[in-house]
Amino acid sequence: MKTVIFKNRREAGRQLTKALTKRGYKGKNTVVLGIPRGGLVVADEVARALSATLDVVIARKLRAPHQPELGIGAVVDGEYIVLNAEVVRSVGASQDYLNRAIAYQKEEIGRRIRFYRGDRPAPEVAEKTVIVVDDGIATGYTLRASLESLRLRHPDRLVAAAPVGARDAAEMLDAFADEVVCLRKPVAFYAVGAWYEKFDQLPDEEAAGILRRNWSTLPLAA
Repeated sequence: MKTVIFKNRREAGRQLTKALTKRGYKGKNTVVLGIPRGGLVVADEVARALSATLDVVIARKLRAPHQPELGIGAVVDGEYIVLNAEVVRSVGASQDYLNRAIAYQKEEIGRRIRFYRGDRPAPEVAEKTVIVVDDGIATGYTLRASLESLRLRHPDRLVAAAPVGARDAAEMLDAFADEVVCLRKPVAFYAVGAWYEKFDQLPDEEAAGILRRNWSTLPLAA
């Protein structure tokens, strides 16, 4: 029988912050990027405790033709395309199909970025410590795509962080991050929400409000 680990995302964020602080991240030149929507709540606790800039990284899955549950890649922040070439070949996804799927997800990401960020520019991550935070790691694909795209922007150190995750998914991320900080990695994982006492769906408006409150207390990143 599983045991609930966290009361809610806020408590999970505070526990995750303690682990990150022990690893020496507090006080460094750090940017914290939350994965909307629930990951932003956890990331907010981390960013405030580390006095770091908080922002979002938005990854949208590219779905296989006729198999919408199967991911063949992702578009991240509307600019970076991550494809699993082997899966693309195996499902027979044509270049025309990929072009249309990528264009659709770019448009959706653009809409979401405008909603969350407005006119505020994306934070500079080159030569900085970048901590990508989600509320849990199920398959790890969203985090993986985010990490792969961020690596292209030359951070000094790239960290994936989550309160709980499936063991195999968390370990898979070791190849894409300089460090993976995952507090609990149960073998029998179930779903992310199963490890929280309260795991409500977070409205977009509330997630965007988290960003604005953080930005109002910290200077604009250089």
